[in-house]
Amino acid sequence: MEENQLIKQLIDSGKISDPETPRGRLLVAAAQLFKEKGYNRTTVRDLAAQVGILSGSIFHHFKNKDEILFAVMNEVVIAMDEALKVSLSKANTINDKVRALIANELDFIHGKTSNATYVMVYEWRALSESYQQQIMQGRAGYFELWQSTMDEARREGVIAMEPDCLRQLLHGAIIWTSHWYKSDGKLTIRQLTNRILSLAIKPSSN
Repeated sequence: MEENQLIKQLIDSGKISDPETPRGRLLVAAAQLFKEKGYNRTTVRDLAAQVGILSGSIFHHFKNKDEILFAVMNEVVIAMDEALKVSLSKANTINDKVRALIANELDFIHGKTSNATYVMVYEWRALSESYQQQIMQGRAGYFELWQSTMDEARREGVIAMEPDCLRQLLHGAIIWTSHWYKSDGKLTIRQLTNRILSLAIKPSSN
């Protein structure tokens, strides 16, 4: 399934917002500003100015700024989970499955959803505790897909490290690429995927 088709399905099912609607435009603007300025330094007036509306109009869609932050994070959590399920369903081998884990994470960090993914990772502490719990519940299935794939890779002998440890190390390394990887640099995103996969999979398994 193509990315655009998946996004359309998620929009049609009401799981995420259409970026062409007023609510969707607000979330796109919020993700950009929260990344650029930080959540605490971004005001409701900033958000309104970014989309060309009055500040009060925002409250037709969201109760407060905390709810906007939650919506930005929650929608990218849903999209990441659904995209990974699709990718894993198409993978024929365990190596393909591990590649799918890595590629999905990189796609969200460096693709169209890069701002929202960055916010989810780096503005986590700004989210209220109740919303944090909801996001963690939403992330549970995604992490389980990672863990079950790592467990399978260990059983098949393609990774040497403990699955829990490798999962954490890969997540950390992939997230950190947001600070140094440039799409117009020496590596394509596919080449970067291959580099990371070579760290995860034992040489004899490639």
